[in-house]
Amino acid sequence: MGEERAGGLVPLALVTGGHRRLGARIAARLAQAGYRLALHGSHDVMLDPELERILAETGTQWQGFIADFEAPEAASALMAEVAAHFGDGPDLLVNSAALFGQDRIETVTAGDLLRHHSINCAAPVLLTRAMAALDTGGTRDRAVINMLDQRLAHPHGDQLAYTLSKQALAGFTQIAAREFAGKNIRVNAVAPGLTIATDDYDAAQIERLAKMMPLGRLPQPCQIAEAVLYLARATAVTGQVIAVDGGAHLESYARDFMHL
Repeated sequence: MGEERAGGLVPLALVTGGHRRLGARIAARLAQAGYRLALHGSHDVMLDPELERILAETGTQWQGFIADFEAPEAASALMAEVAAHFGDGPDLLVNSAALFGQDRIETVTAGDLLRHHSINCAAPVLLTRAMAALDTGGTRDRAVINMLDQRLAHPHGDQLAYTLSKQALAGFTQIAAREFAGKNIRVNAVAPGLTIATDDYDAAQIERLAKMMPLGRLPQPCQIAEAVLYLARATAVTGQVIAVDGGAHLESYARDFMHL
């Protein structure tokens, strides 16, 4: 189990999108490290089977919360709901929930842009502000970790609304690191590469893509989760972005990996 924080309480992590896919892998690693968990889902909190197994195995105290971040008030309400349930705010906020799309400049709509910005940027901003507003006495270390994307180093035209929203979140990471340092809140980010492939990819394509990475391999979900855990514990680190992507951020790819 992980280290207890001041007062003997086990630290609490709020992981948005924490019930499935990469969010679930991050939540599982935090459970193994001794965190209590508030797991968010947009419409349900049906757990990934592996996460469910690890929560049972570790005896982790957890609770699921539903909030649709397309609603402007949902993010702030979620933080209040988590604090009310656990009797305190989170020590760690992982902004992992995300909306993806297949739009390009020729096809993107105003609705696409607004939905992606609401979920991928506005919600993390409002959650961070709500976390900072919770009165903890200002003595304990708290951390926010935003999930970005390796593509931001060399953006291309695919998934335009998603990319723009993640660029905004990257900018907020730097602003928030500066603004909240005085409140003992560290704000960092992890930028994954292709990790958990969807059904759009086949095994042969994944093998080809792995060879295209500078390191000749794709990152594993457990490696991204370890980066999150490192930043959660790195009390002298703020305003940093760790790319866990097989070196993909070093290269410029003409299109999204799906089309290569």
